[in-house]
Amino acid sequence: MDREEAACLVERYGTMVYRLAYARTGSREDAEDITQETFLKLVRAAPAFREEEHCKAWLLRVAANCAGDLHRSPWRRRVVPLEEAGEMTTPEWEAGDMGEVLSALPEDYRVVVHLYYYEDMSTAEIARVLGKREGSIRTRLSRARKMLRQILSETEGDAYV
Repeated sequence: MDREEAACLVERYGTMVYRLAYARTGSREDAEDITQETFLKLVRAAPAFREEEHCKAWLLRVAANCAGDLHRSPWRRRVVPLEEAGEMTTPEWEAGDMGEVLSALPEDYRVVVHLYYYEDMSTAEIARVLGKREGSIRTRLSRARKMLRQILSETEGDAYV
């Protein structure tokens, strides 16, 4: 893969990959690292894609896997002493007020909601990208919606509903 082709793909899909990484991690720095790693893997592997949708699905799958790898890494498992925990800050969400609400969802649900609503992907596409069954994706979406309704009703009433 040459530089121009890689630059074109970064231009076209970089924001989408970053948003997915951010939805999985809640951290700008981690999302940037995952985005960079995803495109490095693209350049190294230089796969031949049948169509543009295949490229998009490949990038999303690699980004999701990189985020999972980061989450499972020993570095993430470090424990912070309670005295230092008071000084820690919560991540700032870029998506506005809904970002905070979405951060309350478990990661598996947050990713599915992000891909469905923010990336406008069908449940079949999400299932392919995440390597899950389509029925599992629909179940996660349903459960996530139920959780969101509950969170929103408990917090600021019906402002978002």
